[in-house]
Amino acid sequence: MLALNQAHVLETSSLDLPEMQALIDQAFHLGTCEAGGAEAFLLAVDQDADYASPNFQWFRARYLRFVYIDRVIVAPAQRQKGWGRRFYAALFKAAAAAGHTVVACEVNSEPPNPASEAFHKALGFTEVGSAVLAGRGKTVTYLVRETGA
Repeated sequence: MLALNQAHVLETSSLDLPEMQALIDQAFHLGTCEAGGAEAFLLAVDQDADYASPNFQWFRARYLRFVYIDRVIVAPAQRQKGWGRRFYAALFKAAAAAGHTVVACEVNSEPPNPASEAFHKALGFTEVGSAVLAGRGKTVTYLVRETGA
């Protein structure tokens, strides 16, 4: 998972092994696809996570309870096979079962990530804000989706 993450730092952000392990240890939900190695994963935490990410903190300042999708990465060889939709469906189900009504995430708007924007829009996410991440060269759009819980 760490190698897959590091191969996609433009879309997500860099983590070292202790940082990745800390996220895994406090994950609300972790979905993986392993076909000879980590080929795809979704990692989400809830509002109780001990996590300094400015994106996570943005949601924490605005929502009492939520599940935050910190990263979802699908290796090029596994794309267009439905992993993202399966990961999100399982996450929505788990979030609703735990009584969460909001699933939150961000998508890069600069540099642009049109595939992720389209994917999230198709799943019913709506924009609730944006931010320029100082020192990271990124602008993000904050998105939420109701779980129906």
